[in-house]
Amino acid sequence: MKKLAFAVSASAVVLCGLTSAAFAQSAAQEGGASTDAAAAQASPHTFTANVTLASEYRYRGLMQTNRRPAIQGGFDYSHSSGFYLGNWNSSISWLGDSNAKVSAPIEMDFYGGFKNTFTLAGLEWNYDVGVLQYYYPGDYPNGFTRPYTTEAYAGIGYGPVFFKYSQALTNLFGFADSKYSYYADLSANVPLNFWDLTLNAHVGYQNVKHVNSASYTDWKLGLTKDLGKGFSLSVAYIDTNAHKSVYTNTSGRYVGKATAWAAITKTF
Repeated sequence: MKKLAFAVSASAVVLCGLTSAAFAQSAAQEGGASTDAAAAQASPHTFTANVTLASEYRYRGLMQTNRRPAIQGGFDYSHSSGFYLGNWNSSISWLGDSNAKVSAPIEMDFYGGFKNTFTLAGLEWNYDVGVLQYYYPGDYPNGFTRPYTTEAYAGIGYGPVFFKYSQALTNLFGFADSKYSYYADLSANVPLNFWDLTLNAHVGYQNVKHVNSASYTDWKLGLTKDLGKGFSLSVAYIDTNAHKSVYTNTSGRYVGKATAWAAITKTF
């Protein structure tokens, strides 16, 4: 029976600023640039990068590195209009863990989309739509269903809560005849009023077309600590109800087993 563990991760950047009216007035009187002039000169382009060391790579609740640490990182470009492009990468072992003849130790994700806000019923909502390609360079035996996967996604949120729906436009992570499988994800990232902590909660449902026993639910509860200077530390409890008959690798390890997880990230 084909074994599977999924791969996707994500990243978020929060920008905030505070302008003092008194300072702006004083600067204008002294010949300094006004706030409006500075904004007009600001570049609409933003480039960021990130690198993470994680206790293991979990995606949609499932092991990607067979309980071993993972090194991860990526690059992002965004435009003030809301358009964005990015690439994210991670070490993996799940493909080789499911078939000893496969050598594919890296996951590479390429994505692009548009996100912005709108006002409805007096409330400000945020949305995100785009396409994500999961790519696994490596060597595969003849007849092996390639794990390459393309998903289209759309999400909407209010405040700290966000709902996202992802639809596979191809086979899903190596499952044959699984086109149009989907993943529904409800998450909340709630800033706490102490120690620069954010509460992270998530529940998701992975549907695998034509393989009912492969569909499952995953959930996570964790905390993220802002360490300053672009560093953050995250810890979480992760679990699933994935069927052991499907999600057990060739080492006999159940890849949906509950775990405590930790990661440290640097954003540039």
